[in-house]
Amino acid sequence: LAVAEYERYQLLSVSNRVQLIPVPPRRGWIIDRNAKPIAINRSSFRIDLIPQQLENPEQTLKTLAELLHLDTDQLDRILSDLKEGHGFRPVQVAENVPYDAYAAVTVRLPDLPGVAASRGFQRYYPDGPAVAHLVGYVGTASAKEYEAENKNPLLIIPGFKVGKQGLEKSLEPFLRGTPGGQRVEVTARGKLVKELDPKPDRSGHTVQLTIDQGVQQYAARRMGDQSGALVAMDCATGDMLAFVSMPAFDPNSFSEGIGRTEWRMLSDDDHIPLLNKVAQGLYPSGSTIKPAMALAFLKQGIDPKRRVVCNGGYQIGNRYFRCDAVHGSMDMRSAVERSCNTYFWATGLIADPEQTTEMVNYLGFGQQFDLPLPLQRYGTMPSPEWLEKKYHRKWQGYDSANTSIGQGYVLVNPMPLAVMPARLASGKLLQPRLLMAGKRTPPPDLDVDPAHLEIVRDAMTAVVNERGTAVGSKLPLDGVQMAGKTGTAQVFRLGNRGHVSNWALRDHALFIGFAPADKPRYAIGCIIEHGGFGASAAAPVVRDTMTYLFDQKKAYETLDPLEEQWGGTLLERNARQIAAFK
Repeated sequence: LAVAEYERYQLLSVSNRVQLIPVPPRRGWIIDRNAKPIAINRSSFRIDLIPQQLENPEQTLKTLAELLHLDTDQLDRILSDLKEGHGFRPVQVAENVPYDAYAAVTVRLPDLPGVAASRGFQRYYPDGPAVAHLVGYVGTASAKEYEAENKNPLLIIPGFKVGKQGLEKSLEPFLRGTPGGQRVEVTARGKLVKELDPKPDRSGHTVQLTIDQGVQQYAARRMGDQSGALVAMDCATGDMLAFVSMPAFDPNSFSEGIGRTEWRMLSDDDHIPLLNKVAQGLYPSGSTIKPAMALAFLKQGIDPKRRVVCNGGYQIGNRYFRCDAVHGSMDMRSAVERSCNTYFWATGLIADPEQTTEMVNYLGFGQQFDLPLPLQRYGTMPSPEWLEKKYHRKWQGYDSANTSIGQGYVLVNPMPLAVMPARLASGKLLQPRLLMAGKRTPPPDLDVDPAHLEIVRDAMTAVVNERGTAVGSKLPLDGVQMAGKTGTAQVFRLGNRGHVSNWALRDHALFIGFAPADKPRYAIGCIIEHGGFGASAAAPVVRDTMTYLFDQKKAYETLDPLEEQWGGTLLERNARQIAAFK
């Protein structure tokens, strides 16, 4: 039998004595459109235990605790892992070990059988909080993720991380790479005999984004300690140049293993730094909807010279809707320029609400965009059909009134706040993009009369450069004008709205814009949560970010003194906040 079955038993014998230890691959880099690093890997040091090589676990752990300053919780976790561990599979003691501590362990290795000191790689985000909600972070695989990958042994190697949020999560198949392996010969009881030929790993793919790292960092810093979101787009291609949600966390903390204190600080913050406001925030659009409404009115044949007298409000049924000023006689251009609600209430009542919603949807509100994000919310642009289906009631005049000024059921995600001005500016049906790779096809023209587009662009130019609501946010650049529209979205119905003492009761502040007004290259949308007024809170952030796109030096001349007032740069304030909380 031994002779007849020799080949079969020889294979079994080899598989019993030769084991393959997976070697994790290096994660692919994430870089910006100019090849500047956004997420990279840097060297790190780690200490592990090999259970079957330990001779005196208690004394070994005592020595490591002194050298690595391990606390009781860490020691309990290591002891628990050792009880469950077996053979040659490592048990993590510590990762991201400072070099001095790593060196102190390595010189004592001859006296510490079973201790393995190694050099690996750790995910690193040079811009920290500025890119947190764009790229997300990596972390140790959960039991659910391990089961979902059919108990992939790679996922339980100490120190191996997977994407947990943002692009790190959605691009995991591209970034992970292919593991290698170290073949080792062991005895029947798992004792190492010798190392055999290794199988090299293959690093993950580098992913290039459309993001401009400089714009991303500047916009994040310019938002200061405010809560909100900003998206910048290229009007020729749809490339997203900035994707900023603030405040944010430091993704490096998650990569290294976030502590309970920092997690509690983030969780308790009423500005919700853990929420990706660009992808998941929903807000009333306020008056930023008015350029789209104006285009909808024009398509329905409403004369842009038609005048409505604003005496400070408008009566609809038994309710009087108050405007924020007595504007007098308004046509379409002046109504956009001065943001006259009365004009839009009166005109909204004579327009077809289905057609109006169709146009606003066409310009981006409520649309779903094909982006590599794990979670997106799209907002709501109501119509009579939508209202009947959702709330089982007929559309009323006050629905037209609320919708025409971006209130009521209107909810917008920050992304369309950049898409809409980009489409209005370019006259193209631009689609937002985050990845440089992939097929690029020229965007089609908008199915809109070019003369109508010119009327809307002219009105938006007046908002910033004539007597409009954003005259304080003219670009400080010779020969470059910005067109835009302010928005102030009511959060609570208060007699004294806008700047009230309670932050959570203030109105949201919004601004959309594009520049140059005559030959558009860039479009930006911004919301400052509870900022009070769009003209005073959101418009200056867009103005300065737009300035950066044309003149970086001039933009920093504005930012530097502001950061001095705020107490330092974004990274400096974030580090100080964590230290103070501890």
